[in-house]
Amino acid sequence: MFTGLVKEIGKVVSVRSNAEGKLIEVSSKELLPEIAIDDSVAINGACQTAVKVTDSTFVVQTVHTSLDKTTLGSLRSGEEVNLELALRASDRLGGHIVQGHVNDVGQIIQIQSRGNNYLVTIKVNSKQMKYIVKEGSITIDGISLTVADVFKADSSFQLSIIPHTWENTVLRNRSVQSFVNIEVDILGKYIENLLFNGARRSNGASTQNLESFLND
Repeated sequence: MFTGLVKEIGKVVSVRSNAEGKLIEVSSKELLPEIAIDDSVAINGACQTAVKVTDSTFVVQTVHTSLDKTTLGSLRSGEEVNLELALRASDRLGGHIVQGHVNDVGQIIQIQSRGNNYLVTIKVNSKQMKYIVKEGSITIDGISLTVADVFKADSSFQLSIIPHTWENTVLRNRSVQSFVNIEVDILGKYIENLLFNGARRSNGASTQNLESFLND
């Protein structure tokens, strides 16, 4: 489990294909002393397992499923990535509960300057919109953020990014048409599951009505 608070910007050193997917090697200075083989590391919000650690880098084995569901498959040598280690039981939960399970890849469709802040609008698969609510939490490339507005008509939402977040994460490298990893708030999915299980125990019509309600 993670918090969505990026601890370091690492840099991709190499990407090598193998039978399981790709071996991605990342350089790290601040977090590397704490990384051991089998540790979980969030790379742009996707939970990966360290399979090798050197004096200056760590390597993760990214399987085909992760390559298909995230932006990790498009990483290239020299590219910067957001890094976060798994949450300790004694750590503060400064962001929100983040699993490191990417639900969708969204695309930035607009970036506007608003004073010192940046308004970023992201388009997603319409199936994810029911989990995205105004003033709710969402994770973008491993960053815990608050949704500023929701536009259901075109399956998009807007974020207001403060300068510190913009400058200290890979958002500083993003532009219109960039793709980003998205993890919706898991609490919404738990609630949906509880509601559907209750409806199923009742009758099929209730399930259909509930599904229609959630998608509206």
